This record gives sequence, C-alpha cells and structure tokens, in this order.
Amino acid sequence: MRRGRPGHDQDAVLAAAVRLFNERGYDATSMDDLARSLGITKSSIYHHVRGKQELLRMAVDHALDGLDDALAQVRGRAGASALDRLEMLIRLSVLVLAARLPYVTLLLRVRGNSEVETQALARRRDFDHEVTTLVKAAQQDGAIRPDVDPATAARLLFGMVNSLAEWYDPARGSAEQLAATVSALAFDGLSVRPSAPASVG
Repeated sequence: MRRGRPGHDQDAVLAAAVRLFNERGYDATSMDDLARSLGITKSSIYHHVRGKQELLRMAVDHALDGLDDALAQVRGRAGASALDRLEMLIRLSVLVLAARLPYVTLLLRVRGNSEVETQALARRRDFDHEVTTLVKAAQQDGAIRPDVDPATAARLLFGMVNSLAEWYDPARGSAEQLAATVSALAFDGLSVRPSAPASVG
C-alpha cells in the first residue's frame, strides 16, 4: 500500500471511490470523476493508489475481511453447538454489513468482470461453503430439520442478511437491534406458536 501525499488521506480517497462506484457503477466512474469529487488533481490520487482496479480491490477486501473476522470469531467458539455458532455468524455478519455498508454494497454488485472481481467472488464462495458446513453440522445435531438442503438454507439466510444493503438506515435502530431481529426471524420465524394445553390430571 502506498503512502499518501501529506494533506490527503488514503481512506478518504477510498471512501469517495466506493461512493462513486455505488452511485454510478464501477465502469462508468473515471479517475477524473474521483479527482473532481475530492477537489484534488488526478495525479494526487496516484500518490495513494495505482488506479481504479486497486481501489476496487481495497474496497471489496475491506468487506470480505470483515466477514472473515466474523468467521474467525465463530471458529473460536469451538465448545458451542453448531446452531449457536450459525446464529452467532448471522448476527456478526449483520454487524459487519452495518459497519461497512458501502463496501458490502459494492461487494454484492461484483459480477466477475475482472481479476479483482473473480477473486472476490471466490472468497464469497469460500464463505458460503463455511455457512453450508455449519448448517449441515446443525442438522447432524438434530437442531435443524433434516429435509432442508444445507446449501439452499445458507443462501436463503444470507439472502436475508444481504438484502439489508438495499434499505438499512442507522436512524431506524441500532445495528445490534437489527442483528437480533434478523436472528429471531431466521431461527424462530414470524408466527407466535401457541403452547400446548396443560394436561388435566
């Protein structure tokens, strides 16, 4: 990673690039656009990064690194049940999305049109595989119904998490509250199930 010229911050350059990529699309955003949005010359940007591809790589890596950190925390709970670890991963992933929302949003729009995007998709597949493995383990424990396909369940769970990128607004509640709601819906459902009537002796 290059050191930036004094007076400019690499994080600010990256944040501005991610905002433009999300607003206009990666292909439609030029380095001139980025320079104008920052109020600096294009040559100043090259003191921080080599170009658009590096900015894209840094952005998607920031999102994926957050998910990898969540997985590492889950792996550290070796004594917990598979279902508890799966629920923990869902909650942590919501927190990652909330904390790194523009970066996760960009990651979800990656389609494999470049080497950077292909590598990002490979990392996403590795993550999906880990989730599927947790679902299988929970099935083997008897905690998840056996007629559910693990890979489908994993996709549906993270389809719900990823959908937050389209509408999440911190003003509507804390990320922790949102994570709890997503977890409750994923593992308990929406309906209130009446308790069985007490037996009469």
